[in-house]
Amino acid sequence: MSAEYLNISRKTGGYRSDRLSDFGEVEMHLPLSDIMVQASRCMGCGIPFCHGYGCPLANDIPGFNLAVKEGRLADAYKILSTTSPFPEFTARVCPATCEASCCSGLLSDAVSIRQIEYAIIENAFLNGIVERDKPKFRTGRRVAVIGSGPSGLAAADCLNKLGHEVVVFEKNASLGGLLRYGIPDFKLAKSVIERRIDVMGEQGVFFEPGVEIGTDISAEYLRRKFDAVCLCIGSEEPRDLPVEGRSLGGVHFALEFLSSQNRANSGEAAGVKISAKGKKVLIIGGGDTGSDCLGTALRQGAKEVLQVEIMPQPPAERSPSTPWPEWPYMLRTSSSHLEGGKRMWGVSVKKIFGRNGVVKGVEAVLLDWQFDASGRPKRPVERENSLFKLEADLILLAMGFTGVKKKGLVEELGLEIAPRGMIAANASCATNMDSVFACGDCVSGPSLVSRSMAAGKFAASNIDCRLKKLL
Repeated sequence: MSAEYLNISRKTGGYRSDRLSDFGEVEMHLPLSDIMVQASRCMGCGIPFCHGYGCPLANDIPGFNLAVKEGRLADAYKILSTTSPFPEFTARVCPATCEASCCSGLLSDAVSIRQIEYAIIENAFLNGIVERDKPKFRTGRRVAVIGSGPSGLAAADCLNKLGHEVVVFEKNASLGGLLRYGIPDFKLAKSVIERRIDVMGEQGVFFEPGVEIGTDISAEYLRRKFDAVCLCIGSEEPRDLPVEGRSLGGVHFALEFLSSQNRANSGEAAGVKISAKGKKVLIIGGGDTGSDCLGTALRQGAKEVLQVEIMPQPPAERSPSTPWPEWPYMLRTSSSHLEGGKRMWGVSVKKIFGRNGVVKGVEAVLLDWQFDASGRPKRPVERENSLFKLEADLILLAMGFTGVKKKGLVEELGLEIAPRGMIAANASCATNMDSVFACGDCVSGPSLVSRSMAAGKFAASNIDCRLKKLL
């Protein structure tokens, strides 16, 4: 095998330099000529870890890389769309777990897989290659999908193509779930979601936005009218910060803040309910959601933004505790971090203080972390005499989620709840209630868009097996 690929450097499109002035997508993309060169960096491994280990959807990455390299973009789309229902989503917001397990990464830099995926799907839409036909046959069975996030859309897409009639119910006014209300527009333009919804509608999927099951329609009525119900309701219960001063004005959950801006951007709301303009913003939580809050706060005109994390600062390079091809434990810097703001690690907030009912800051301590033999954080110890204060006019809690909302749909259906607060479902995605299935974040807890899509596909295949027994 020729090793010419080793002489080709990894290349990506980078980010727009003027991006803080608007909420448009920040990532730039390479021209097709450069994408074809980048695809030629793929080694066509005999054992492609990117495909079998790194990608939750099991995309044939070497297959579509070869097609792109040879200029066969239509073939590349056919290969990619066989396993991935919505490449346009993962090409924008997936952290590219496939790249972390790319064999080229052992010798130089990983192949720019996510950029290649973007080129494939956008070329397919541009040239009218994306299929829009309805299924050639119908089984006569009806399935209700509750929730229109990535797992719900994936389940609906798969079930519809299998010939079942599918109706997707969404409690919000617009479709997309977390894709629409949680992910900022600067990472995922909502026109991308609407484009896919239009395609699914042409393919025969029915959508009912603004309908909350358990409130507008009873769960029992739904069970009577449909042969199966698939719950894709996400993990919406945010992790709270139970400290003194939590009830002060100006303390909000991250998703409240992000969805407020997204609703304003789309015109669903007249303006933002929570604004960072001119304020000192403190974000508690160091993950992607916190990063999204940082980028949003900067665009709103925040005076200062600080993101604090209870965990220690990760190493700059892959930690020995996560050897290839595992997802590496290491420091990650998002486009939002490059735009401004500051970060602190090993910080535990002990108290929120304010004046006249409005937040003015927090008291916190520093943590010294103990590490296990592999180099992963194991146990925190509060540093003596490390109490300090941070000023803040707006505090955003971005500490993750603890489970599904119990009241309403879940309670009405009588569903069992797993110890971690999620819906209990077996290996076939079935719950304790007959013909009621569940998948995605509401079962596994918060995860990647690619994993949610894979979960939706898997649930659809199990529902199909169940419905075939009824035929």
